[in-house]
Amino acid sequence: MERVIIKIDEDKCTGCGLCVPGCVEGALKIIDGKAKLVSEVYCDGLGACLGDCPEGALTLETREAEEFDEVAVETFISAKEAKKPEAPPVFGGCPGSAMRNLATGDTAAEYDGPDAQSRLGHWPVQLMLVPPQAPFLKNADVLICADCVPFALPDFHERFLKGRSVVVGCPKLDDLSFYREKLAAIFKEASPKSITVLRMEVPCCGGIASAVIEARDNTLPDLPVDVHVIGINGDVKCQAM
Repeated sequence: MERVIIKIDEDKCTGCGLCVPGCVEGALKIIDGKAKLVSEVYCDGLGACLGDCPEGALTLETREAEEFDEVAVETFISAKEAKKPEAPPVFGGCPGSAMRNLATGDTAAEYDGPDAQSRLGHWPVQLMLVPPQAPFLKNADVLICADCVPFALPDFHERFLKGRSVVVGCPKLDDLSFYREKLAAIFKEASPKSITVLRMEVPCCGGIASAVIEARDNTLPDLPVDVHVIGINGDVKCQAM
């Protein structure tokens, strides 16, 4: 049948993934760095995802396409929900994920050169592993960091990590819907004093900032958030959100 359906301009698409959560039917997915239509039967043609694309890569067109199937959508979404990763336990599982306080985080002397000490004050740091009730998050200044950032930023420990509790993740490779839920749980449970976000300049890394802002808006709308965009060459740009 001929009907209205989403059209994706792959030349404009940067693979940032911001359109994916905008489609509640789950019709969009990032595949090989580009947004793709998973199946024509999942797209209702209403265009709810259009405003989420910063590059204008999404439009609507009228063409021959399979009919929208609401039952297929419900089955598809139910299958996705069943596969969602569960939040890891505070203890148990891999011994390396057990929580630890690291005394050097706040008290290390400032060194330059080979004797510089880590400013990391706790373990674990992966967002997928850190429990919302972790004591090091409670009323803390929290740093939420894309995991490529420390490789590009030479003074990461002294400039951003010192005095902050950190969680890290990759919005390109991990589940952003899980990130949003986990961050909302952290904000609600820990009531942090402030949030600093470090993301890389590449478009796909914007997902971690958008997940933080959405989780903040849904839990603690007055919580200050500073987003710093890190260039691949190590330069830093700041924007308050």
